Amino acid sequence: MSTPAVLIENLTKLYPVPLRRQRVVAVQKLSLTVQEGEVYGLLGPNGSGKSTTLKVLLGLVTPTRGKAEIFGRDSREYKSRVEVGFLPENPYFYKFLTAEETLKFYGKICGMTGRALDARIGDLISLVGLDDARHRRIGGFSKGMLQRIGLAQALIQDPKLLVIDEPTAGVDPVGSRQIRDLILDLKKRGLTVLLTSHLLEQVQEVCDRVGIMARGEMVREGSLEDLVSIDRQTEFVVEDASPDLREKIEALVTASGGHLIAARRPQRTLEGVFIEATAPKKE
Repeated sequence: MSTPAVLIENLTKLYPVPLRRQRVVAVQKLSLTVQEGEVYGLLGPNGSGKSTTLKVLLGLVTPTRGKAEIFGRDSREYKSRVEVGFLPENPYFYKFLTAEETLKFYGKICGMTGRALDARIGDLISLVGLDDARHRRIGGFSKGMLQRIGLAQALIQDPKLLVIDEPTAGVDPVGSRQIRDLILDLKKRGLTVLLTSHLLEQVQEVCDRVGIMARGEMVREGSLEDLVSIDRQTEFVVEDASPDLREKIEALVTASGGHLIAARRPQRTLEGVFIEATAPKKE
């Protein structure tokens, strides 16, 4: 069995409260796995523990208990982050630099130089659709353009895992669609993506699997198909069906000349699953 891109087991993170003999539970006994090549969406309301989980995975915070691994390496090791690209919710860039200069800056930080770096910059600027803004200063970029150049800098060293925190926060619908298409393109290229987002419709379009957190715990997890399907019900989609066929449905499809396109469980929205899973527990 191949090594997962991300493995988190029984992760617990407690933060001490200054001047008090108590601690706040940010994450409690969290376990999740992200396989190589898939897009995993980590969802949850504010304060659910999503950001803390990402910080532990990226080695920015030490877990109180449990472990987090990236491609089999402990996340506390520097080498575990060599193949990881990260785009925070509010990335900061030097406003006086152009898009090209920004990528060159981050490329050199990653140890890239010369023609290899120049070629990589050209490829990434084209990938994120900023060819016309290549020589524009970052200070004049819109929020959507900033997120796209942020994705480019996260990809500069050609990582195997991309971690994105709220990729479309504050982005207009057009920019949001462009970023969604970029994530789908990266998936086709074999990149593993772990993202958090409040835009459930977008998550539903790009993610293979979803985990929903609430109060520091994983409250629901599974494939998108399993999460949004309604149990104990089946939905038929029939093409060219007569009224008689609709009444007798499956048993008479062939005899009546109709064509059964699909038989599946009816589905609800991911938003409905999210609200149900994160609702306060009744006493």
